[in-house]
Amino acid sequence: MKVKPFLAVSALTAALLAPMTASADDNLLTGDVRLACEAVLCLSSGNRPSECAPSIKRYFSINHKKLSDTINARRSFLNLCPSGNAQGMPQLIDAIANGAGRCDAAALNRRGHYTGSSRDGTRRFIVNMQKPDYCKAYENHAWTRVATTKLEPIYCNYTTGDTPWRKKRVEKYQCGQKWVDVK
Repeated sequence: MKVKPFLAVSALTAALLAPMTASADDNLLTGDVRLACEAVLCLSSGNRPSECAPSIKRYFSINHKKLSDTINARRSFLNLCPSGNAQGMPQLIDAIANGAGRCDAAALNRRGHYTGSSRDGTRRFIVNMQKPDYCKAYENHAWTRVATTKLEPIYCNYTTGDTPWRKKRVEKYQCGQKWVDVK
C-alpha cells in the first residue's frame, strides 16, 4: 500500500523536473561570457586545472600598448560575467585585473633598480623589497586562494687575502634578495 503513493510521487516529481533539466541546458553560458566567468574562477584559485586553459589564454591574450589600457580591457572582459555586479564581485574583479600575472616571483623580480659598483666591480640589480599594493590586494582578498611570494636572500662570493702572508679565502655575504613563489 505504501509503495503505490511513493511511486506516484516519484513519477510526478520526475515528470515535473524533466522540463527543468532540458531548459537548464538552454541557460548555459557561451562565448566570451563563459570564458569571463571561468577566468574569474580560475584566477581566484591557487591551482589551475586544464579546464582553465582556454579562459586563461583568452584573458592573457588581451594586450594593449599601455599597461593601464590592458588592465582596463581585462577588467571589462571579466565584467562580462553576469555575476560581476554581485556583492563583493567588483572588488574581486579589480584585484584580479590588477594582480593576475603581475604578482608572481618572476614579475616581482623585474621590479627594482640598478645600483653602483658592488665589491667585485659590477653593477647589480636590486629588487624592490615591498610588494605593490595591487599584489597585496590580490593575495589577501577573501575570495582568492593564490600562491604568495616571499623574499629570500641571495649570497655572493667575496675573495679576501691573496697576499704572501695571508691565505686566499672566499667569503659569502648577503648581496641582495629575490622573490620566490611559496607553494
